[in-house]
Amino acid sequence: MAFNHFDDAGHAHMVDVSQKQKTERRARAEARVHLGAGLLANILDRNVAKGDVLGVARLAGIAAVKRTPELIPLSHPLAIHHVAVDFEMDTPEGILRIVCEVGAVERTGVEMEAITGATVAALTVYDMAKGMDRSIRIEGIRLLSKTGGKSGPYTAPAQEA
Repeated sequence: MAFNHFDDAGHAHMVDVSQKQKTERRARAEARVHLGAGLLANILDRNVAKGDVLGVARLAGIAAVKRTPELIPLSHPLAIHHVAVDFEMDTPEGILRIVCEVGAVERTGVEMEAITGATVAALTVYDMAKGMDRSIRIEGIRLLSKTGGKSGPYTAPAQEA
């Protein structure tokens, strides 16, 4: 298998996508933040000293999507057309599921942008809530789905609870 991020001399380089056709690209990624039922309730009630945890995490995720090429060395700068960061709560288990969806009409996929958005949103939740409980765990960062491009659609298998 040839690695496309390395040239014939073994040096890293950005893949040339200039000859590829632009297509609509979408990707969804998730991160799970294990907070515990009490801390999740405090976050939902906006009873955290640092403020609106979910609002700030949403903004952080959106900003991270737009800055992905600054964080991932061989990632292409893309004209992002859509970003949504949403939250699902498992209140009895105290788990916050963060889902980041990204869309663009581009020559290369938006998977890294979606994963980066979900991850940075999760890190922001940790940062804002760590004063109440440092045992917070971030787990399950993964690509959920993607469409567009030569490789076609992808949907992650269901994850066991």
